[in-house]
Amino acid sequence: MNKLTHIIRSELKSLMRGKWVMGYGLIFLALTDVLLRFGGGGPETLLSLSNVMLLFIPLVGMIYGILYIYQSREFVELLLTQPIARNTLYWGLYLGISIPLMSAFVIGSLLPLIWHGIFVLDVGSTVLVLGLGAVLTLIFVSLGFVLGLAFYDDRIKGFGFTIVIWLFMAILYDGLILFLVFLLGDYPLDKFVIIVSMLNPIDLARIMVMLEFDISALMGYTGAVFNRFFGSSYGVITAAAMLVVWLVIPMWSGLNVFSKKDF
Repeated sequence: MNKLTHIIRSELKSLMRGKWVMGYGLIFLALTDVLLRFGGGGPETLLSLSNVMLLFIPLVGMIYGILYIYQSREFVELLLTQPIARNTLYWGLYLGISIPLMSAFVIGSLLPLIWHGIFVLDVGSTVLVLGLGAVLTLIFVSLGFVLGLAFYDDRIKGFGFTIVIWLFMAILYDGLILFLVFLLGDYPLDKFVIIVSMLNPIDLARIMVMLEFDISALMGYTGAVFNRFFGSSYGVITAAAMLVVWLVIPMWSGLNVFSKKDF
C-alpha cells in the first residue's frame, strides 16, 4: 500500500507540474459558467454539459491514457526493475492519471453550479451528470491503457485505433443501430436494441441522462426502448449496472495485459 500511494503521489505531482490537467478543468469551468449564463440555467445547463461531456471525456481519456503509456516507456521499464509488484505498479500509474482527470472535470463543472445556486436546487441530477463524467473518465483511461499496451511498439496504429473507437462509440454507434432497425423493421428488435445499447458505455451514459430528465423526445431510439422496457427508475439502475461492468472489464483487461507484457 505504501508503494502504491507513493506511485500515485508521484504521478499527481508530475501532472500538476505540467499544468495540462489544470487547463482541462478550466475548460469545463468556463464552459459550465457560459452555459449557466446564456443557456437558461438549471436542467438545460446540465443537459448541455452532458452532451459535451459524452463527446469530450471519452476522447481525452483514451488519448491521455495511450499517450502516457508511450511517453513514460522508460519510466515504466525503470520501475519494473525495482522490487514492485506489477499489479501495484499498474494501479499506481492508472489511478495517478485517472484521478486528476476525474477531479478536474468534477471540480471544474461543480464550482459554477455551486456559485450560481444550481447545485442546491437540483442535487440529484447534478450528482448523476458529474458521476457519469467521472465513471467515463475511468473507463476510457483504462481503454487507453489497453490500447497503448496492445500497440506498445506501433504508436501510429495505437492512435489510429483510439480515434476510430472514439468515433464509432460517440458518433456512429446510434446511427448504425437506426440503420439496422430500418433495414430489419419487419422483425421484433426491441430486445436486440437493448442488448446492443449495453455494449457502448457512452450510449449507456446518454440513456441515463435522458431517463433522469425524462426527455422522451431527445432519447433517441435506444433510450425510448429502454424507457418502454424498464421505465425511468429500472432503466437507470440497469444502465448503471452495465456501466459498472464496463468499468471492471477494461481495468481487468489492462491489468492482465500489463502483468503479462514483456517490456
